[in-house]
Amino acid sequence: MNKEQFISMLEEKGISLTPFQLSQFDTYYRMLVEWNEKMNLTAITEEEEVYLKHFFDSITASFYVDLSKGQNLCDVGAGAGFPSIPLKICFPDLKVTIVDSLNKRITFLQQLAKALELTEVNFVHDRAETFGQNADYREKFDIVTARAVARLSVLSELCLPLVKEGGQFIPMKAAAAKEEVEKGKKAMQILGGKLEEVHSFQLPLEESERNILIINKVKPTPKKYPRKPGTPNKLPLE
Repeated sequence: MNKEQFISMLEEKGISLTPFQLSQFDTYYRMLVEWNEKMNLTAITEEEEVYLKHFFDSITASFYVDLSKGQNLCDVGAGAGFPSIPLKICFPDLKVTIVDSLNKRITFLQQLAKALELTEVNFVHDRAETFGQNADYREKFDIVTARAVARLSVLSELCLPLVKEGGQFIPMKAAAAKEEVEKGKKAMQILGGKLEEVHSFQLPLEESERNILIINKVKPTPKKYPRKPGTPNKLPLE
């Protein structure tokens, strides 16, 4: 996806980028490649691939959820900042918190936010399990995102405790989402979530399958979740 395609495909969805926003994506790409030489941030480094598989792919969440209201968004296990930083560039009023267990990635994201002149972004070095038990963050977010971090039953335990009642958990998945949804139903129910919609589409140009799930938080998460680090993965709620 070249920059012209990136601009026009976003415009088709009602997102018009200013020259400043385009320069932010440009800086993001350059820093991603630069830092990737020192630490493993991504296997995708070709410019057109980054614009398609990282930037555009991250922004697809906004095609199904209105992010223009300055919501509080938490991104769990964001890695190199996906999907939250591309979303923040497009919707500057979003208040973003990123939690990641690797301090080196947090350092990269802090430097990136500075270079992109982002405000109202907060980076936390923590495991998702302990972060979800922290009273400062628990059930405080309007939206929680996660992009292909773990299977849905595990992700639900890491993310739903952070979503406030009436808020939404939005996992972004590649193929095989139907299977994950079936296996994840029990976890969603236990943790206070209710699956509202599954939006399936193909990523343009390469036509690979993508699924965006909209899970509403309908009741509080029981206090014992998330369980201690490592447990959700070893003993998923399935």
